[in-house]
Amino acid sequence: MTPAVATAADRALEQAVLRALDGVRDPELDEALPALGFVARVTVTAGAAEVRLRLPTYFCAANFSFLMAADAQRAAAAVPGVRSVKVVLQDHYAADEINAGLAADTGFDAAFAGEGDGSGLEELRLLFRRKAFLARQQRLCERLIAAGHTPEGLAALTLADLPADEDAGLYRSRRAELGLPMSPGAPLVVSPAGERVEAAAMAHQLRIGRMVKVSIEGNAGLCRGLLATRYGEEEPA
Repeated sequence: MTPAVATAADRALEQAVLRALDGVRDPELDEALPALGFVARVTVTAGAAEVRLRLPTYFCAANFSFLMAADAQRAAAAVPGVRSVKVVLQDHYAADEINAGLAADTGFDAAFAGEGDGSGLEELRLLFRRKAFLARQQRLCERLIAAGHTPEGLAALTLADLPADEDAGLYRSRRAELGLPMSPGAPLVVSPAGERVEAAAMAHQLRIGRMVKVSIEGNAGLCRGLLATRYGEEEPA
């Protein structure tokens, strides 16, 4: 049987799938999989897409490895013109279970029988989203303080005071994911539950935000270095 040959349309679909994967984030690092170097290859033949993922270490946690792979599968499947999607996680201790679970579309609990209670992955996703929100908010707060605002003065700012740039857009996105108030008059600095942070509590809030931001940025740097070492490549930008 002659193997199918990829066409110009398939090549265009490969680029479309890659763009779709830009919307899939490592839940712990809050960065897109392609930017982290986690997408090893995307191929499309006759409309059938295969996405191969790789991670910094053999022992990356199975639960959020599954989250990333499942999110990648959904993103690729949503690309117009893609007929089918196969996501393959390679070089990972739980690759067989994860890949089989994705292929059968049975979910994490079925792939790892006895290791989940049906809600663990969504709880994990929510935890990472709260951390991503805090880190994005912290970056904006630090910019505003560098521009002359006092920490206490941040309590009086609203979403309408945000600059119209990429960082602010990403913050709005993380905020919306948690269902927090998005009106222009909503307070800028809030807790992950959406509660306004008052001036008297701002220093404490900034300490928490700084710890979360440093942790995420440190982990991201470590993962980039481990991935580059593992595969003998330059660190992703």
